[in-house]
Amino acid sequence: MSYVRIREGEDGEGLLKRFQSSMQRSGIMKELRNRRYFRSRGEQARLDRARSLRRLRRRKFK
Repeated sequence: MSYVRIREGEDGEGLLKRFQSSMQRSGIMKELRNRRYFRSRGEQARLDRARSLRRLRRRKFK
């Protein structure tokens, strides 16, 4: 579980921004999106492989 404590003199927007960045770093939202639907190991491996290839192609063209 990700949580943040309010700092002295901090406004609500700063607190929200810190909370969102901590959620992003912890990977909770990414895991929730991945678990939205069941995927078998083989299907997840294919998706990961395709994502990796897209990433490599983008790096190659830059």
